[in-house]
Amino acid sequence: MRRVIVLLAVLCVCDGVKFGQLCSGNSNNRRRTSDTWGEGRYGARRGNRDHKGLDIVCSDGSTVLAPFDVTLEGGLTVYSDPNKAAINRGINLRGEGLCFKLFYVRPDRTSGSVRKGQRIGTMLPMQEVYPGITSHVHVQMCDRTDPTPYFN
Repeated sequence: MRRVIVLLAVLCVCDGVKFGQLCSGNSNNRRRTSDTWGEGRYGARRGNRDHKGLDIVCSDGSTVLAPFDVTLEGGLTVYSDPNKAAINRGINLRGEGLCFKLFYVRPDRTSGSVRKGQRIGTMLPMQEVYPGITSHVHVQMCDRTDPTPYFN
């Protein structure tokens, strides 16, 4: 009887992928730390739930950029609460083997391709809804896993 051994290697297309600059004025993707509204790290407590994204500092009205070559896959609604209408937009994106969402962004368009560093949209007025918060773009992976490893 002859045995055949099969070795299977799984390689993630996303290994080594790092997000480029997301927001004008924040070239190194500085993260939101702790403020009166909470923490911006993945897994931080939000009342009875965990924060399922990573918050990247972005001033209200700033230009939001493509972190690498991406395909725009439609807009999204962040909240069902009408009191948060001012920041209730975002966009679904895919690129470098990753599927992710950016919250609190008014997209310039919601389909097509955008090259790394090109404008995707505008940061919405977070201070209108959460006065005193560190304004930020929320980055959430489509599968809700931790996006932190993709940032320097």
